[in-house]
Amino acid sequence: MSESKRQLKFAKLIRREISEILQREFSGRFMGSLLTVSGASMSPDLGLARIYFSIFPAAQAADIMALLEAEKSKIRSSLGRRIGKEVRIIPELAFFNDQTAEEASRMNQLLDSLEIPPAAPQDDNE
Repeated sequence: MSESKRQLKFAKLIRREISEILQREFSGRFMGSLLTVSGASMSPDLGLARIYFSIFPAAQAADIMALLEAEKSKIRSSLGRRIGKEVRIIPELAFFNDQTAEEASRMNQLLDSLEIPPAAPQDDNE
């Protein structure tokens, strides 16, 4: 089921605001990692926002996700102060580690490691 225009618009707003909140209020707390809000999606009732993060280096992803979970209520509070006048409810937040880039890199490494012999020459007489 695809998201409605309303869900997509709200997800875009949430993604932008969460990015700014993390950049301005939490920037020094991510242990030197690069943290990017890679996506957001909303439940149909707009009561839950799923926020997806891309974390580099990937080895610190578990620690960063734990930090985000621990700070979730502060992040939601900041979100409420920023968008409270634009929306009826401030959504609950659910954080996820977006491993798309990591998986793509792993797949590229696998493909690069394959040793594929050259194709045998074809006989034109067939």
